[in-house]
Amino acid sequence: MTARTRNNPDELLIGLVSVSDRASTGVYEDQGIPALRDWFASALTSPWKMETRLIPDERAQIEKALIELVDETGCDLVLTTGGTGPARRDVTPEATLAVATKEMPGFGEQMRQISLRFVPTAILSRQVAVIRETADHAALIMNLPGQPKSIRETLEGLKDADGKQIVPGIFAAVPYCIDLIGGPYIETDEQVCKAFRPKSAIRQK
Repeated sequence: MTARTRNNPDELLIGLVSVSDRASTGVYEDQGIPALRDWFASALTSPWKMETRLIPDERAQIEKALIELVDETGCDLVLTTGGTGPARRDVTPEATLAVATKEMPGFGEQMRQISLRFVPTAILSRQVAVIRETADHAALIMNLPGQPKSIRETLEGLKDADGKQIVPGIFAAVPYCIDLIGGPYIETDEQVCKAFRPKSAIRQK
């Protein structure tokens, strides 16, 4: 992806950063980036493209990747996976906060609410979301879980057997957030994840 190049004005530029010592050194295959790529392929109906990074649990490298993806590549949305627990090597939230202009605590709160439906250890997760702003650009950066199932549940939320939403996923709020910071207009497949916008913000077709 070349810096800030869009095929059309509504193309969403997504940065994906998988943070893992073992995956980055080839000990095992990364699962986070493929899971996110597959999810976006099913969820987005508007145009998008992505840039990926696979890096170790090193704060300086995480910060560098986030800054490059926002400031140089021009990503509107950057998602990280991994490195959000309490272990010594888990430093993704610290790196994310270090490059932030604004914190967006509601995203982390909702991620933990979704995970708590499954495991009590969800309270150990330290996932955060922030806005990074430059002079002429802004992006939403969010920390996600590392496991494919958890990634999907976090983004989509939880539904009952009839498909009715029980707990909203975090991505429902992402398109409007991107609107508010000056990014492209994102549209989704409502069967996967219905984007919520106030009526005044919905683009008339």
